[in-house]
Amino acid sequence: MYKSFYLAIYILLSNIIFIACVSHKDEHLNNSDEIFILHLDTLLGSNPELACTEIDSILSSDVHNDQFYSLLMIKSKAKLFLSEYDSVFILLDSIERYCNKISEENTPYRLLSSVNNMWGNLYARRSVMDSAVIYFQKAYDYSSKLGLSHDLIDITINLADANVRSGKFDQGSFWYRRSLSISDTLMLPENRRFPSYYGLAQVYMDLRDYDKCDFYYNLAGRYFDDMLPFEKHIYLNNRGNSYYYRGEYDKAMDYFRESLQLANKYPDMEFERKFTKVNMGEVFMLMNETDSATAYLEECYSFFKSIDHTSALYYIETQLIELALKKGNISVASKIIRDAVQPDFIEPNMLHIRNKYLQHYYAESGDYKKAYYYQQNNAHIDDSIRNERIKMRSAEISLRYRQDSTLMKKEMSIKEKEGQVLVLHQWISILVLAILLFISISGMFIIYRKRRFDKRIWNMQTDISTLRLENIRNRISPHFIFNVLNREMVRYTNEDDKSCLVNLSKLIRKNLELTGNLSISLNDELDFVKTYITLQEQTLGEDFHYEVNISDDVICEDTYLPSMLIQIPVENSIKHALKVKKGKKCLWINVNKNDAGVEIVIVDNGGGYKPVSSSRGTGTGLKVITQTIQLLNMYNKEQIVMKISNVMTDENETGCEIRYSVPEHYKYNISK
Repeated sequence: MYKSFYLAIYILLSNIIFIACVSHKDEHLNNSDEIFILHLDTLLGSNPELACTEIDSILSSDVHNDQFYSLLMIKSKAKLFLSEYDSVFILLDSIERYCNKISEENTPYRLLSSVNNMWGNLYARRSVMDSAVIYFQKAYDYSSKLGLSHDLIDITINLADANVRSGKFDQGSFWYRRSLSISDTLMLPENRRFPSYYGLAQVYMDLRDYDKCDFYYNLAGRYFDDMLPFEKHIYLNNRGNSYYYRGEYDKAMDYFRESLQLANKYPDMEFERKFTKVNMGEVFMLMNETDSATAYLEECYSFFKSIDHTSALYYIETQLIELALKKGNISVASKIIRDAVQPDFIEPNMLHIRNKYLQHYYAESGDYKKAYYYQQNNAHIDDSIRNERIKMRSAEISLRYRQDSTLMKKEMSIKEKEGQVLVLHQWISILVLAILLFISISGMFIIYRKRRFDKRIWNMQTDISTLRLENIRNRISPHFIFNVLNREMVRYTNEDDKSCLVNLSKLIRKNLELTGNLSISLNDELDFVKTYITLQEQTLGEDFHYEVNISDDVICEDTYLPSMLIQIPVENSIKHALKVKKGKKCLWINVNKNDAGVEIVIVDNGGGYKPVSSSRGTGTGLKVITQTIQLLNMYNKEQIVMKISNVMTDENETGCEIRYSVPEHYKYNISK
């Protein structure tokens, strides 16, 4: 349903009224001018057309001063009420050109704030939300230069709504709460804060958090009788929206009917009446009252077509698609989809509804591929809403912490003042006792300050000692080791010895590079393993033989596996089996492609795996591999499988085989 856009329309109108027109007048306006502007301000909410007529009757084309453009500003607001967008554009452009001509030292911040706020309202009503946010931010910056004011509250509400309609719910919540914070500072009464409350209710409605949604709607509902007609309209329509999203259509319809009755009392609320009827048309459709739905939607389509409101037309066409499907007219639905309008900006809620109905259309048409596509799009939108809900909860926790801290500071300040009053009373009644108490408190304070100072000195000394020790440790760094090895290599003339040092240096450097990495490419792992084996060959003797076989369909650079997956079994095989074996010593490393991904097999002929053997070591390496695989498997649907078994080699010798099966699209990022 076209919910968040509808709220924006009403918040827009709310701010037009709330921004006191008198704040935009020039300082030279006399009392009669102020009374007349207040009179126009009242007319805006009840009869905007009459307000335009009265402004035109007193505007002089010869005198173009601040008073003249302040009246043009009021006229632009009236034109926005009447949905005459071209006139609004012309008036705002004229006011902006006037402001740009004024020298920098006489910058009319109030007029600039107002004109940028109106630009934002105009773009928000046309659903060009990026531009709306930019202009509202400019309005906020200009208004901030004049200090805290009621104008600033209304601009923050506009900025909040624009962010909500853009899908930035955390930013929207921030600006609504900012408006409440300014209201607290200005000591604005509670019955003037309901726009912020039902704005927050809208945020939580979009996030489907209905408990908090109802909480803020109930706060706003306390002041329903104090609301102006269009403010009541906001409350009723959006309260109905909240029940629509819950699927409680009867309750939603009750609120929409009450909203329509209210709008019917005011002839100038034609725009609002039509939007309410659009909402009612959709609910009728969902309640399978297709005749009523058709009448309402077609009536509203004609109206929004006449004012060229593409966002509203896009939404109504969305409902007409589903309505045609409910009537079994797939050809009508196809025509609507083919000729549909395309707004520049589509809100997430509207897109979600459109995707749902397009999914239904393609399912009915037998194009299940496209039906699945739109189903997946909605799944992504739902995921985004869940992410926004998490961000909102984090922001609320942060805000609550700041509020609690502020409250604590205030309580501490109050208690401090109470203590001062008590001391003053004691001074008056018992002067000597007060002096002694003062001396005692002063002495305790001095001791406390001295202890704090001594503690800071001690902490500084500890930090210095720690840094000195750290500096000493850092002097013997890996770079130092490499420099010594390189220097020693220069002294060796024997190429075999020199090669051994080169490989050792390479092994140490590679080990440092891979420290802390959960994954490594197959190419890097095999390179590391080959370097290690080369260093161990001298100790194993001439009877040692190893092979590394990689099938042609395995791309080593693009294949990743857990770090040390091959190195640890190879190291265990050499240290605990082959070194102590007499005769021929063999080690095979085979990497092949299978249906699941890559299969890695490490085999030796060292007598097989004996868990209780004294030559088997502590088993720490295998524990590292096992725990690493278990950890990574928790974050993957397809899991790495590890198998250790004893096998017979071709020469009838018992050997140990470690076999890994690594899925092709295995992920190594651990998310919290």
